[in-house]
Amino acid sequence: MSVAPALNPTRIDFKMQLIPCPWCGPRNENEFVYQGDAKILRPLDPSAASDEEWTSYLYLRDNPRGMHREHWNHRYGCRQWFELERNTLDHTAIALTSIVTPKETS
Repeated sequence: MSVAPALNPTRIDFKMQLIPCPWCGPRNENEFVYQGDAKILRPLDPSAASDEEWTSYLYLRDNPRGMHREHWNHRYGCRQWFELERNTLDHTAIALTSIVTPKETS
């Protein structure tokens, strides 16, 4: 019978996630800034949006398990925006789309 190793509360082993930048290649996650769910769409005419629409846009978010599309900015690298599709269970990147700014829609 095998015994699991004892946990040492003073030692924390973190594996840094590598995020694939479309311009720079795989980079350490601390170079990037997560900018939100790529499916959340900003109203084109902010002055015409209702309070409910603004509340939904600003505060209501899903917490998906599995595939998820996200906006990222390579803040401490090339400073470019891109859309990343990744699996939230194991953090594997599936697809990249380069974008100039976060998408807006009507």
